[in-house]
Formats: sequence, C-alpha cells, structure tokens
Amino acid sequence: MMRKIVLMMSVSLDGFFEGPNHELDWQLIDEELHGFFNDQLRDMGAFLDGRVTYELMAEYWPTADKDPEAAAPVAEFARIWREMPKIVYSRTLDRVEWNTTLVREVVPTEVLELKAQPGGDLALGGGKLAAEFMRHDLIDEYWLYVHPVVLGEGTPLFQAPEARLNLRLTETRAFGNGVVLLRYRRPATE
Repeated sequence: MMRKIVLMMSVSLDGFFEGPNHELDWQLIDEELHGFFNDQLRDMGAFLDGRVTYELMAEYWPTADKDPEAAAPVAEFARIWREMPKIVYSRTLDRVEWNTTLVREVVPTEVLELKAQPGGDLALGGGKLAAEFMRHDLIDEYWLYVHPVVLGEGTPLFQAPEARLNLRLTETRAFGNGVVLLRYRRPATE
C-alpha cells in the first residue's frame, strides 16, 4: 500500500495559515491539541517542508526539550522532530541539518517514488509548498485545524486557484480550546 501525503495545517476561520506579518501567535495550541499533534505525527515517515517552514522549525525545535519549563507535549515533539526524517524543498538553502535531505524542485515522479517506499505517511507543511503539491495533484489528505480566530488578512492556505478539488470528509473533532479538526480525503485515495 502506498504512503499518503497529508497536508496538516492550522488555519484561521477565514482561511489564513499566517497573519499579514507572517505571525502565528493567533494559534491556540494548548496541551490537549499539542498532544494530539504528537500522536498524529509520531508515526509519520517524514516531514516534507518548504524553506520557510524548515527554518522556523529548525530555529526552535532542536533544543526545545532542554528548557526545564517546556510542557510535556513540547518536549515530546522536540524529540519527534529531531528524529523524524525531513525533506526540505528549497532553491536557496545551501545546507540543512537534523536528519534532513535538501531537494531543489518538486518533481512528481520523485514524489511518487517516495510515496512507494515503505514506512509511515508523509506530513506536508508550508503554504507555498502545499500549492506546488496541489498543482501536481500529489496531496492525498487534508487535515485542517480551524482556529476560532478571524484574521481579516494574511496568507491564504490555498494558493493554487487553478486546482479544483472534490474532497470527502472523513473525520471531525472539536478540541476544548475551540479548534476543530476537519479531515478530508481525495476520493481517489480510498
């Protein structure tokens, strides 16, 4: 069975994954939600990220568990992130660390070869990279964590307007902080 590519993103109620100044401080990630993220990500086969997402993650997560004040889910995710194989798509980075492979372009045949390898599903992160994967029809599932916040402006999650998708809802889950998971699958991946 082929691995799936899963876009797992937090979005505002009005569809933005970051604010107008790239801020993420509106996300309501408490211990319950972070623990759920960890449960979902722990068994993934790799993280697929764009440069911006990778740099943001690499700035904090390699040592996040060294902070004695770190909540248990934060410390656990630091270990998950360090150990997880990562593929970063970037034309500008010269080097990467932390169990990371650098790839210059999204080549659909290479992504399909990656999906055919054994292991867990592949977690996709980053708006621009998600748009590129959408253009090539490479995303199998969409896990959208909708936060009860209206930003009014920012960077929209869906940046590939030419890519029309018909999806099937497979799960909803409400968290105590008001965040709702909407999990969708492409009918072709069932």
